[in-house]
Amino acid sequence: MSGIKAEQRPVTVDDRRLWLASLVIAGATLLVVLDSTIVNVAVPAIKTAFGFSTGGVEWVVSSYLLTFGGLLLLGGRTGDFFGRRRMFMVGIAVFTGASLLAGFAPTQGLLIAARALQGTGAAIVSPTSLSLIATTFPEGAARNRAMGVYAAMSGSGGAIGLVLGGFLTSAASWRWVFFVAVPIGAIVLLVAPRVLPESSGGKRGRLDLPGAITVTGGMALLVYGLIEASQDSWTGLVTLVSLGGGVLLLIAFGVIESRSARPLVPPHIVLNRNRSAIYLIMMAAGCGLYGMMFLLMLFIQNDLGFGAIMAGVGFLPLAGAISVMSAVMAKLVNRIGTRIGVTVGPLIGAAGMFWLYLEVGPTAHYAQIVWPTVVIALGLGATFVPLTLAAISGVRPNEAGVASALANTSQQIGGSIGLAVLGTVSTIAAATSTQPGRIAAVAGYHAAFGVAAIVLVAAFVIALLMVRGSTAPRAGLKSDRPG
Repeated sequence: MSGIKAEQRPVTVDDRRLWLASLVIAGATLLVVLDSTIVNVAVPAIKTAFGFSTGGVEWVVSSYLLTFGGLLLLGGRTGDFFGRRRMFMVGIAVFTGASLLAGFAPTQGLLIAARALQGTGAAIVSPTSLSLIATTFPEGAARNRAMGVYAAMSGSGGAIGLVLGGFLTSAASWRWVFFVAVPIGAIVLLVAPRVLPESSGGKRGRLDLPGAITVTGGMALLVYGLIEASQDSWTGLVTLVSLGGGVLLLIAFGVIESRSARPLVPPHIVLNRNRSAIYLIMMAAGCGLYGMMFLLMLFIQNDLGFGAIMAGVGFLPLAGAISVMSAVMAKLVNRIGTRIGVTVGPLIGAAGMFWLYLEVGPTAHYAQIVWPTVVIALGLGATFVPLTLAAISGVRPNEAGVASALANTSQQIGGSIGLAVLGTVSTIAAATSTQPGRIAAVAGYHAAFGVAAIVLVAAFVIALLMVRGSTAPRAGLKSDRPG
């Protein structure tokens, strides 16, 4: 793999500091991913406490997703310009302070504003965490181990959030789903300067402001349109205007970047064939995983009769399988390279999703669906480590932030698409079913899991046809650096 040149090698520290650095990055990653689902379980309690309308309480979740998805690219680029450790700590401070504010929020408006602020902090933390792995850990086994921990947290954090959210809401109060982030964030802020080296990436000059404005607006409108589609309809005026406006702003962003002397996203980052394929696969994996988790949670609660805590516990095998497979791949990838996992992983995930499609039905019970979800998790766990390694390999050190941000953005947009599309498929299939109530709803889940399986097959086809490069030890994607 063509990596970082010798004169630009990442800063290395002793083994103990590397271990602590990995824990710090893992803790930050867990905070961000966990918060995308931990609040979901608490939504009914929050609705009752504040007297929210059904549409109003949805913004407790959506405001976080909106700022997170909209600001990811800008958040990643700030690390390249102003220092990755510095911006990582800024993001953690914003996220932790917003979590404290949300926990004490006395009104609806302040709670929603705090959630939006949490998303802003997360949009800085998520890409800078990944780029810090590239610049802190030496290439090879150390970086692969750190990436394995990162991938495990990214893949299983959502399921852990469901478990923790159910427990905290039932055992304490909905406010603790926010307070739980405060001590973790404080510890990360205390330890980070001691174990993470500062690295600005050598980028100087002014931020590409027109590019930043258009991409942030475009991403925010796109995410908002997908949220509206999942909650309302694809043909609603707000959905169409938001999606259309988002696409137009992103097209404008592309034009601006092609003419900018210092683009926010250098074109060669996304025009590299392998890396563009990696981003598409990440989007498909996010679509399948998050869409499946959302609908399966509904099925487990509404049709299997599980309470909030037990429904969350039901996802522990999925979280465990992703974590275990991520750790295994972190050890294997140095010998087999990235291409095998990137190609075979989605195929295993698709097989598990198709198995889930066959098992879900009116008479299904938990033992029937848990094993397919484990297979899905094993497939995606095998995919995430090589995907994230490949996404940041071969880029200049001063572009690690934007490469990381694009990887995170792909997964985030994929998750939003998964919720919108699979939710729509489920709703339409249930509405057109000739079966009565509950059986019709199950038919909707059944159809959605079938579509999710097709999405993961598409990820396999993209990897098979587009991803190229050596599979030798330390192999990854060819450098796209000019010259």
